[in-house]
Amino acid sequence: MSPTRKRKAMFAVAYAAMGVAALSLAALFQTFPALPVWAAFAVVAVLIEFHSVEVNDHLFATPTVMLFLAAAVAFGPGSAALGIAAIAAIAPLQRQDFREKRILVPLMNFGQMVLAATIGGFVLEIFLAGVVDWRQSFAWVALGSALASIAYHIVNIGLVNLAVRNIYQQRDIRPWSRMGSILPSMVLMGFIGGLLGAAYHVEEVVLPLVFALFGVGYLAVSSLGQLREAQEATLRGFIKALEAKDLYTRGHTERVAYFAQLIGQELNYRGTRLERVRWAALIHDVGKLAVPRELIRKRGRLDDDEYEALQAHAHVVEDLLAEVDFLRPMVQIASGHHSRFDGTGYGGSGHSHGSVPVEEARILAVADAFDAMTSTRSYRMALSQRFAFEELRRHAGTQFDPEVVEALINAIGKTGERYGSPTMSDEEKARLLAEGRVVADPHV
Repeated sequence: MSPTRKRKAMFAVAYAAMGVAALSLAALFQTFPALPVWAAFAVVAVLIEFHSVEVNDHLFATPTVMLFLAAAVAFGPGSAALGIAAIAAIAPLQRQDFREKRILVPLMNFGQMVLAATIGGFVLEIFLAGVVDWRQSFAWVALGSALASIAYHIVNIGLVNLAVRNIYQQRDIRPWSRMGSILPSMVLMGFIGGLLGAAYHVEEVVLPLVFALFGVGYLAVSSLGQLREAQEATLRGFIKALEAKDLYTRGHTERVAYFAQLIGQELNYRGTRLERVRWAALIHDVGKLAVPRELIRKRGRLDDDEYEALQAHAHVVEDLLAEVDFLRPMVQIASGHHSRFDGTGYGGSGHSHGSVPVEEARILAVADAFDAMTSTRSYRMALSQRFAFEELRRHAGTQFDPEVVEALINAIGKTGERYGSPTMSDEEKARLLAEGRVVADPHV
């Protein structure tokens, strides 16, 4: 069994045990709601969860919280927590579970959903306990549902984050972004769910309308997932086009993105800010599409005119991408990654002569330089990791931000990974080897 699967099995067992314990606790203090009403909500919940949408890397979302809290209010005090915990217990399966024949993931989903639903249900119970007239309690119940939704998501996302970070490790996942826009919408869904549940007590025939609104909520979440996938597909298209033109940059953009992400994490970047750095890294060399192929693949040093032409790609990035709305925040970073820490360089809109470039651009500059030194290029063989670290430190304070350089070195040290040649520490020899002017010593 692989280390990843072992970690996954450990979390699956632990989460499933927590789910069983939470469900048992709810059963001790609550009575089961009316079966026909419970069954109606349960069927819809199973269908919605089965078609969950990936809105971020390894993070799936649905409007289930709206259904849970509408159901909890409909079940009434004394049954709310147990009712939605029981629904959560039968609704952890997703389409991917059947496609990939997964067992451990549904167990983890069972545990986190039941625990989150139980806690959210008991929070709501505090507000339901004093309700006498449902017609006069809409605002009170909706407020309780909003707070219950917050509790549900703190527990649910916290458990998902804990499992994903520990199971897949940092390299295998992308930063979760735009959580600030996802969480408020989920709280709003909880608020609306409370209103719908209270409306059920006033007039039972509104149940079909309740389920119709769940469908609208699902479409909203689905649209968010589709938009994100379209954005990722756009980035992948740029990368494939660039790699088709330049064999030596194959894998370069992903490695630079990975190094930039490591640096960002070392500097305590999170969420959207961390993803912005990663996406800027993925587009930082797209301007090379406008550079002649023979210039990119030239073996040996570039003359002044050739170097000037190559520099122009930093500005072409803006021309290519400035009109793409979702990439606009990243364009300034990408176009300025050739700016120097001392205010010189040739960056585009991200560069103001004499000024220190933005920190994200400084991160990208270090990540790009490290990968350039430790990978084989058309003009030079790969250099050793030690040599690359020494070069970054030698130019820290002038070309590179010293804090960013140390962040990269510390982050790579923590991973235990090594890059570049095991022994090559002579840049001139590495260039001569690439040009075929000297032969490598097989004993070195």
